[in-house]
Amino acid sequence: MKVHLKALGCRLNEAELEQWSRSFRASGHDVVAEPSTADVVVVNTCAVTTDATKKSRKLMNRLHRENPQSKLVVSGCYATLDSDHVAERIGVDLVVPNQEKDNLPQHVMDAFSANTMPLVAMEPGESSLFVRSRQRAFIKIQDGCRYRCTFCIVTIARGDERSRSLADIIDEVNALVEEGIKEIVLTGVHVGGYGSDIDSSLYDLVKIILDETDIPRVRFASVEPWDLPDKFFSLFENSRLMPHMHLPLQSGADSVLRRMSRRCKTTEFKDLVEQARRAIPHFNVTSDIIVGFPGETDDEWQQTMEYVESIGFGHLHIFSYSPREGTKAARLASPIENEIKKQRSRELHALADSMKQDMLAQQQGLLLDVLWEQAKEDNNGQMVYTGYAPNYLKVETRVSQPHSEFNHSLKNQITNTKIDGFSKENLHLQGTIL
Repeated sequence: MKVHLKALGCRLNEAELEQWSRSFRASGHDVVAEPSTADVVVVNTCAVTTDATKKSRKLMNRLHRENPQSKLVVSGCYATLDSDHVAERIGVDLVVPNQEKDNLPQHVMDAFSANTMPLVAMEPGESSLFVRSRQRAFIKIQDGCRYRCTFCIVTIARGDERSRSLADIIDEVNALVEEGIKEIVLTGVHVGGYGSDIDSSLYDLVKIILDETDIPRVRFASVEPWDLPDKFFSLFENSRLMPHMHLPLQSGADSVLRRMSRRCKTTEFKDLVEQARRAIPHFNVTSDIIVGFPGETDDEWQQTMEYVESIGFGHLHIFSYSPREGTKAARLASPIENEIKKQRSRELHALADSMKQDMLAQQQGLLLDVLWEQAKEDNNGQMVYTGYAPNYLKVETRVSQPHSEFNHSLKNQITNTKIDGFSKENLHLQGTIL
């Protein structure tokens, strides 16, 4: 079979695509880049917001229109929360709920194809990660969450916490190193809760990865700002652990956080950020903020703006609140008018841009190891490479003679780079390779 994989939403969905890709190839099937050439199209849907659900439906419809002869397989949170309606949609051949998605490749093969001799037994082939133009891999370390934030539908869709074994994760990382991957991202629904069900912890996992693999760079996806032990930031003394964490805040007002059932107060969050910045210079903290949560007063919004500015985030993901049926927040009184949410969102976006420019300005003159990921030739015949510094700030560099051996080998390499400044147009750092 030729299989095309598509994901919407979170990094966990991307990590699951990586796992499925390896499973399909190991069973002798081909993972293709274009849905139009596929026998089977797999969509990993999202339901974190109402808009995400709409996008999932639109994507399913588009993929069916583009290749009506292919088998359409749907999984993910939208498919789990509304499985009956998804199964009835035109073109959908198989629904695999979240509880069974670890075995999705086997479900697909059972439904549409007999297992065949693994392709890797006949020829080495290319890693599916590189076919999909990836320099980093997302590693799913756990699924599910024991907490119930009032706005979150994902924990309902994903179920209880389930951690992968340390040995299983280490085997996957080592396999990726053999394929030439330079960077992994540890992801899950509740990454900080890893190991709660197997007598382990995120601290233990990271330490073992650093000790028992040669992966050059390790990152985290979103980590809830609780459950991290006091000694956690000592791990970053190892330079292979990248100095960036995405810690979702959601609001800068404790009264709103209580209505959200968040387990972290603003003072505790600030302490966590200060721990990170004391331990590692230029540590980049990014976050999420929900705008217009039910009952959010002008005073609470002002508290959020002042608090966010006091932290100085390197980047913000900003979401206007939308009610999700099945969550407690959907039943809360005093919903915020859309115009107010739009105005508050504009204010926060302006602050976020200002904070990001401050963060970029602080990098000038630094020497940073950059993993180069993309390249294109500009109008002057120079190659423009873009990649990421350890603290996950995007860097670009220009190199003359685009067809030289040096330029050809730069992609997917890590080089020491001097930061000269940044572009206010695209908010990328600009550097010179040493």
